[in-house]
Amino acid sequence: VQLQASGGGLVQPGESLTLACAASGVTLDRYYMAWFRQVPGKEREGVSCISARADNLYYEDSVKGRFTISRDNGKNTVYLQMNRLKPEDTAVYRCAAQYWGLMGCEQILSGEFSLDYWGKGTQVTVSS
Repeated sequence: VQLQASGGGLVQPGESLTLACAASGVTLDRYYMAWFRQVPGKEREGVSCISARADNLYYEDSVKGRFTISRDNGKNTVYLQMNRLKPEDTAVYRCAAQYWGLMGCEQILSGEFSLDYWGKGTQVTVSS
């Protein structure tokens, strides 16, 4: 099983990026999917989560209204549209998958529980 995150880069404040998390070796349609981010020296932070059926979306307070999580189960891919980016959004972003039925988005993003699969990160740098 592999989750591959892509789409990171260097942008100026106020600009946008779309991250993608593509899965291989597993079908994501029964998995909650989440995005996390981490800055060196700080704890990993849960950013956003989407339920398996996309009927439950969750966002960390600092990204509400700016970030949008979505999924395309046909493409086995989850996206994170990031608008109006700020320097404090700079981090390595990673996606994770958790099989449905065991926990909800708040638990998944809490960082208190082990998740089924993790992808490698993609660097997002917001700087003028």
